[in-house]
Amino acid sequence: MESKNLAMGWVEAAAQMLDRTMSVLVSYRYFWTLLAALACGPGFVAAHGAELPGRAAAFVEKYCIDCHDGDMKKGGLDLTALAFEPGEAKVFDTWVKVHDRVRDGEMPPRKKKQPGKRAAKLFLASLSGPMVAADRERRGGEGRAVARRLNRHEYENALRDLFDAPWLQVGRILPEDGEAYRFSKVGEALNISHVQMARYVQAADTAIRQVMAHQAARPETNTVRYFAREQDSFVRRMNHRLAGRATFPVLDSRAQPEILEGKAPLTVGEADPELRDREAMGVVCSSYEPIELRYDQFSAEISGSYQLRFNAYSIWMGPGPKNKWWQSDKTQISEGRNNEPVTVYSEKPPRQQRKLADFDVAPAPSVRRVDTYLLAGETIRVDASRFFRSRPPGGWHNPLATPEGAPGVAFAWMEMTGPIYEDWPARGHRLLFGDLPIEDLPGGGVEVISAAPSADARRHLRRFMGRIHRHPVTDQQMAPILEVIDNALDTGSSFTEAMIAGYTTVLCSPGFLYLKQSPGALDDYALAERLAFFLWNSQPDAALRDLASRGRLRKTRVLKAQTRRLLADARSRRFVEAFCDYWLDLRFANVDSPDETLYPDYYLDDLLLQSAVAETRLFVAELVKENLPARNVVDSDFAMLNARLARHYDLPPVEGVALRRVALPANSPRGGLLAHASVLKVTANGTTTSPVTRGAWVMERIVGKPPPPPPPGVPAIEPDTRGATTIRQQLEKHRADKSCNACHARIDPVGFALENFDVMGGWRDYYRVADDSGPSEVKDWVEGREEEKVETPREYGKNGQPFAFHDGPRIEAGGQWLDGQSFADLRGLKAILLEDERLIARNLVNQLLVYATGAPVQFGDRPHVEAILDNTESSGYRVRSLIEQIVKSELFRRK
Repeated sequence: MESKNLAMGWVEAAAQMLDRTMSVLVSYRYFWTLLAALACGPGFVAAHGAELPGRAAAFVEKYCIDCHDGDMKKGGLDLTALAFEPGEAKVFDTWVKVHDRVRDGEMPPRKKKQPGKRAAKLFLASLSGPMVAADRERRGGEGRAVARRLNRHEYENALRDLFDAPWLQVGRILPEDGEAYRFSKVGEALNISHVQMARYVQAADTAIRQVMAHQAARPETNTVRYFAREQDSFVRRMNHRLAGRATFPVLDSRAQPEILEGKAPLTVGEADPELRDREAMGVVCSSYEPIELRYDQFSAEISGSYQLRFNAYSIWMGPGPKNKWWQSDKTQISEGRNNEPVTVYSEKPPRQQRKLADFDVAPAPSVRRVDTYLLAGETIRVDASRFFRSRPPGGWHNPLATPEGAPGVAFAWMEMTGPIYEDWPARGHRLLFGDLPIEDLPGGGVEVISAAPSADARRHLRRFMGRIHRHPVTDQQMAPILEVIDNALDTGSSFTEAMIAGYTTVLCSPGFLYLKQSPGALDDYALAERLAFFLWNSQPDAALRDLASRGRLRKTRVLKAQTRRLLADARSRRFVEAFCDYWLDLRFANVDSPDETLYPDYYLDDLLLQSAVAETRLFVAELVKENLPARNVVDSDFAMLNARLARHYDLPPVEGVALRRVALPANSPRGGLLAHASVLKVTANGTTTSPVTRGAWVMERIVGKPPPPPPPGVPAIEPDTRGATTIRQQLEKHRADKSCNACHARIDPVGFALENFDVMGGWRDYYRVADDSGPSEVKDWVEGREEEKVETPREYGKNGQPFAFHDGPRIEAGGQWLDGQSFADLRGLKAILLEDERLIARNLVNQLLVYATGAPVQFGDRPHVEAILDNTESSGYRVRSLIEQIVKSELFRRK
């Protein structure tokens, strides 16, 4: 606490100074913008004219004035009264809309006289030239991006890489980051306050203390085997009368009724090591209250790297008398008939879980290895994740049970090796204190010994700051940090605590918290920084810093090679995950659970949800790794599948829990992101689907034509889950209002193309209506369908409870695209979208540019975007090539 308070004092002063500095900068920004506008006002009008350029004026007169003059003013737009003054923000925005509606073929309306392609092209060129110039001039010399701090994910990753401690967990200490243009990397939304500074101090202090050596001698790496029959969570639910919701003893895939009857001990223990290794505990249900299987005798003493080995196998519980397979004292337990997936979590009270790994267990006992990191205090939880999770009320039923029996998994033991260190003290400690000797303190912890505290402080601080500041460190930058350390030493603090105070201050200083980017072309250090935070979500490594120090990174050939190196590194997984989490909203995948009543077949199915999110991330990673064309975003001939997803998608069986690239059958609707279960879940609410929500999402995230926000006071459409009316019928009434129809005509048809997918992305031909709706509400749509089977068979959900529902109204997935083309379903919509692959690639580039540079793509940036597309057009806009062209572009290489 002492060093934390010392650091906090300096950081608070720095924060106040930063606030004042930012306020001055903002004031100057608006002052110079205003001054530039006033200074160039008359000249700007003279240069560009208050009138439209000639070709543009003729085009407007011929094709636009009929609807947009002072009399008609369709859409509230009067072009006769709209001066062409792109230096004025509101006027500029209006002309951008005019430009884009003509570019996209939406204006003039189809029923009006249409311009030829050449005429439209000349109009756009004459309009865009002065508008690009005006947009760039309006920004002045400040550049595109606002200065920004690291978001909390970047901060955590930077500390992990800095200290070589992948197990560090400090992101949760920091407040949620603001978002702009859908990403948490935009300076406009990443403000900083005194509360945030206090949290940064806490996070930095926590990280430093966790990576420091906790004892002088190298800790012993132990290997310990934990037997399932000696874990309380495995044996406390052992009960032969409740076998479906209990654990039971198994030996070599056979039952041990003598143990259940109390005629034999639960384990032979150390008396027979060979037999002890074969003893196991079986389950036919998933790990969920009241059965929560943990190796609870184990708890990680310290945070670090560990190796875990699991001995488990699948079993089959055959039927007992009269097919009552749950009577374990009579049941025939035999070798499993299939491989079964097992998910491993770390867990910390109260039920704070982190998924560590998935693997399959085979019918024959085998050992599966997991190399991972654990936090101090975490234990290990295992889950036979395919099985059901029985929930009240009574009458539960195992949905996997058949007259022949049910599948199960037997867990024998877990072996832990750890903590594992390559060196001692570990790299994080050596970064802080080098080779200075350390001694154990009586109450725990260590003291770093320095014979010359002042000299050692300067030497180690300079090295540390040079490592973390991502650019050369000056004496002026070191001075205030040394003052913190010297003050701590002068007031009686130990050398260790004084250095912690100094290091904490460094990790909360603008030099670490803020990206160092000045207006104009980025220097090599800033370029290394931007590239690393783009593709690794972390700071530059030694190779990038070395190239920057030698002034070589700005060379195009070197920059391209480094881009490929970073993408080939395992740390690029952070880029894919963070980009998908915000571009596709995957971070919200776990927000709404499928409705327990209407969708119990999905409720509690963690394996399905986790597989769905992993599928999308791996799919995007595959586009980058294999440099596949951007058209795959909309439609692909492959998917990343495992057994659970293949079954969910009703595709040919796939073996195992591991996701891998699988070729899709011809004409499958599952190719591309639009049919991913993760995407379809985040665009639904767990109970119903909305074409409005899904249509707006597709237009914004995939097509790049976001609809305007709904007008205030307009109530949302609530789908009728009782089946009396369809969402299409409700929207038709809603669209009778012309002000509503203008937007809904653009987004609803796209959403209807996705209506064949339910709240979890399962295929459906009819809406699902719960049985409690009764006959009166479904009468209208049942009439005329006597020949069809209306009610689905009774089924059991993942919760073990029965459910039944009716097939409601038939899905109508057809619609009309913006240009008037009709489509019957998602396949037809995909075909229309892929008529303009450049449109899909352009949107992807725009999304990547916001993520990479922390700034939106504005009108003045569009020529650069088109150049990126031109350079990749011949290869089909391949995704890795797009990334390489982005890094090469002026938009990336300049602030």
